[in-house]
Amino acid sequence: MTKYIDGETHQVVNQPHPLQNYNVFTSDTVLNHWVKQFGGNTNNQRLISFGHSCGNELFEAGFQANKFVPEHQSHDRFGHRIDQINYHPAYHQLMQHAIESGHVFLPWHENQANSHVTRAAMAYMHNFADPGSGCPLTMTFAAVPAISVQPSVKDNWLPKILSGVYDPRNIPWFEKDGVTIGMAMTEKQGGSDVRANTTQATPVNNPGPGEKYSLVGHKWFCSAPMCDAFLVLAQVDQRLSCFLVPRWREDGSKNPIHIQRLKDKLGNRSNASAEIEFRGAHGWLLGEESKGINTIIQMVALTRYDCMIGSSALMGQSVREAIWHTSQRQAFGKYLHEQPLMRNVLTDLAIEAEAALSISMRLAHALDNQHNTVELALLRAGTGIGKYWICKRAVQHTYEAMECLGGVGYINDCVINRVYREAPVNAIWEGSGNVQCLDLLRIMQKEPDTLVAVMEEIIKVKGVYADFDNAIKHLQRLIGDQENAIFHARMLVEQFAKCWQGATLIQFGDNTVADAFISSRFNSFGTSQYGCLPNNITCKKIIERSMPQI
Repeated sequence: MTKYIDGETHQVVNQPHPLQNYNVFTSDTVLNHWVKQFGGNTNNQRLISFGHSCGNELFEAGFQANKFVPEHQSHDRFGHRIDQINYHPAYHQLMQHAIESGHVFLPWHENQANSHVTRAAMAYMHNFADPGSGCPLTMTFAAVPAISVQPSVKDNWLPKILSGVYDPRNIPWFEKDGVTIGMAMTEKQGGSDVRANTTQATPVNNPGPGEKYSLVGHKWFCSAPMCDAFLVLAQVDQRLSCFLVPRWREDGSKNPIHIQRLKDKLGNRSNASAEIEFRGAHGWLLGEESKGINTIIQMVALTRYDCMIGSSALMGQSVREAIWHTSQRQAFGKYLHEQPLMRNVLTDLAIEAEAALSISMRLAHALDNQHNTVELALLRAGTGIGKYWICKRAVQHTYEAMECLGGVGYINDCVINRVYREAPVNAIWEGSGNVQCLDLLRIMQKEPDTLVAVMEEIIKVKGVYADFDNAIKHLQRLIGDQENAIFHARMLVEQFAKCWQGATLIQFGDNTVADAFISSRFNSFGTSQYGCLPNNITCKKIIERSMPQI
């Protein structure tokens, strides 16, 4: 009979220790494999140091930054409009560590091989600590090509973007050594249809590239409104153009970018998203008038790629949390991860997470080799395919992992709860699923050589698996069905994504994982639910591969 002492009514037994105070990089066999496969292991010491912080002090900072969410302070106590967003110190800790470590500048700042692969691994690990602060980090990183379009703006801003300095003060950008960049494209009447934008821009003095314009209008979403400047789309006489709009004018006065409210979001809680108005805000034209989409798409392409990394990280963290938890909790006489049905679920989750990471790191390798026309073509087509599929798969994946933890996973102080609430944002942000599908159809029509690059990547491993060869034939039939191309676009992109993941795992991955992916994704066992694997899968080895090595 149980004895209770001093009013205690129970003892905590059969509950796992939390997965914390560990090195996110050295403990992750899967991440190490893909970093090494594409040459990023030349920067292992940087990644080891980064991984230690993400699994220790930054892990706790992530909880604090999500508990104490940003608050908008419109005016100071004397009535001056300041539009200040107040963050918990933990948010600044996360931002400072990432920026000082190279998250936003590494591929642009250092002339070293495989820097995109290294930076992708850093972005992946930062998500384990806090995905929300990844938003301003990725925008700052991705803004470099768009800002570089305009030499006069580039000369003033790039040294501060690439400085490795984080300065969160609400002061003019020219008084800082380091700056961050946000974006404001979406308007309520248009959404993804940015050509419907109504924000107007007129020259302050002379028109033309690099000149100053005055913007008037409203933006439904402004990501990270405490950034020092924003890439903005606005109309110049019905010509959609791109501008860099700072929060402060050059004379030291506040640029009239008025925050109307912060969005109360499902997830992404540590990061502020705002509804704003431009009331004559000054900004510099980047490139030619009417070339706004061509300019800003250089930023969007990279933020879409980072959505792939972010969703891959959510899945990677989810499966590790699920395996860690079930390996320490017993039910019906065994540890949960040894129970046959749970093994099926965990293995399936591990396969999906690694497949997502495989093509994300493959694109990082393509970014490191953009001088190669084939790699550049793969990057152009593969980004939309990967963003569509990985970001959609993450939602069901993170939920299934949460279910492996049971009720404890549903509680707000469990990290997998935050991961689940974060999962939908990457599918919505930077172009929803339909936008990615329509973009691929435009590529097929206008850039057929780009499509050939992806097909060659897939066909390269033809002949290894009969099921995979049949999947390629199905893909080719979908490509050839021009009459129903738009109606079946999602089916096409899904098949593209699975074939590309399969080809990447076969060519660069672990043989056991590749076998399992092909066996489960391209035959009659494939279902919409995780945990429906055929019985020829080597579950134990795959689960051990994704088990945190602590």
